[in-house]
Amino acid sequence: MSSRREPASKRLTPCALVAIGGLFAGPALAQADLAAATAKLTLQVATAMLGERCRRVEAPNPASFASVSLHRTFHDDFDAHPLLDGRWAPHYAGGAAWPEARYWGGEGSDFRRKTSYNGEQQIYVDPRYGGRETTPLGLDPFKVKDGVLSIVASRTPPALKTVLFNNEYISGILTTQSRFAQKYGYFEIRAKVPVGTGVWPAFWMLADDGGWPPEVDIMEGRGQRPGDIVMTTHWRIPETQRVERCGFDFIVPDAPTAFHDYGVLWQPDRITYFIDRQPVSEIKVPVGFHEPMYMIVNLAMGSKTLEGVGFVDGESPNIVAFEIDRISAYQIDER
Repeated sequence: MSSRREPASKRLTPCALVAIGGLFAGPALAQADLAAATAKLTLQVATAMLGERCRRVEAPNPASFASVSLHRTFHDDFDAHPLLDGRWAPHYAGGAAWPEARYWGGEGSDFRRKTSYNGEQQIYVDPRYGGRETTPLGLDPFKVKDGVLSIVASRTPPALKTVLFNNEYISGILTTQSRFAQKYGYFEIRAKVPVGTGVWPAFWMLADDGGWPPEVDIMEGRGQRPGDIVMTTHWRIPETQRVERCGFDFIVPDAPTAFHDYGVLWQPDRITYFIDRQPVSEIKVPVGFHEPMYMIVNLAMGSKTLEGVGFVDGESPNIVAFEIDRISAYQIDER
């Protein structure tokens, strides 16, 4: 979800190599083997030298791969409501020292519940949030059933339009900022990727110190292009302050209807993206990746920054769900 938190006055237009296309042929592992997030995990990564730009991992020679062993450090399989135990926050925290009450309602409280720069047309709510008022509205975009979390976006009730800053949709976001962050390791979501005009689901990471970039977009869906998954790395060139990005699109034909694993392995020298635990692209770790990163999962509605999402209109779904089976993180085992 690029440029999601940087103040607009500080954002620079990225100059990027964004290669589009390519067919993901399918996982080498059976889906049943991926259903659980085991306490231990081994991934295969390339060992070839990296250039300065990202590249696809295509038809690799198994002899050119090495095993990376990991142990689990974070796990939520969503057997209970995600806000019950305090591991997730339903809004952006950022670096501002706001009074705690400010997050839950009042004029200007939408600042941490959407990103206007992206052209988003939703506001992120939760049962405690009061919009322009300070009395909770009781709106809950998080539904849990049979171990699956649904982040539900729906058109804003007309009677609440004004109190919710005239946003077209209400939806949800979950972040682990100040709750869980990690330097290096593997971060993964198992989910279905919803589609529709203006539908923008994402699983991504930012630095826990509130800076931007770095940013790692582990999975973004282009709502108008069913099965199109984009994975992108963002960084800033210190000498010029120019923001760069590099990433690829992958076609997972049944992504809207079937659960798949989307993950990233962050090592000291390279960042590798995975679909169903098979490496699909990699990049040499760019400058600025020094701080632990936290995880974000959200369902935005409307975008002017990610092609293939579009703005919501009469054809957009009145209600749409981002279904998530689990989110996990692993740390690299010491050798």
